[in-house]
Amino acid sequence: MPEPDILLSCAGGDLVLPAPGLALVDREDGGNLIVNPPRPVWERSALGAEELAAWSFLVAAAGEAMLTALPQLEGGCINYWEAGNWALNHDAAPPGPKTAPEHRRVHLHLLGRSRFARNPDWAWGEAPRFPAFADRHAWAAGNRRLTAAECAAVTAAARALLAGKYGLAA
Repeated sequence: MPEPDILLSCAGGDLVLPAPGLALVDREDGGNLIVNPPRPVWERSALGAEELAAWSFLVAAAGEAMLTALPQLEGGCINYWEAGNWALNHDAAPPGPKTAPEHRRVHLHLLGRSRFARNPDWAWGEAPRFPAFADRHAWAAGNRRLTAAECAAVTAAARALLAGKYGLAA
């Protein structure tokens, strides 16, 4: 698996772009970013109080930054989806049965929801629809990640929010 494109790191964890070919939402339909906690855990309750608070600050700052920095989200919103379940699929590496504490790594997808989304899986006013594990690559193949300029704008806004609103350095 390729190394993630880390946009920002702080005490709350890392803000990253999804892997190429695995963006869950096309950039024009709202975009997709991922927030990893400060250390790998299988379940958010495994984080200490300070880690969980710092991760929550990063998640909130990144979501607000997407809403303020991305024109395609004007009047839109963010869905926050806690993920890690595909790692438990029988066909995920290593193939076979898995337990969550050993294989799941919790992370949050920030899913931009545009009022004008073209993809029916992201229709405004509807719950998002996700593919089965086996179909994830074909389903996401046409979704473009946020551009470098969009990432820079979101990162700058998130840094400002982390420092000004939450007292965290990034």
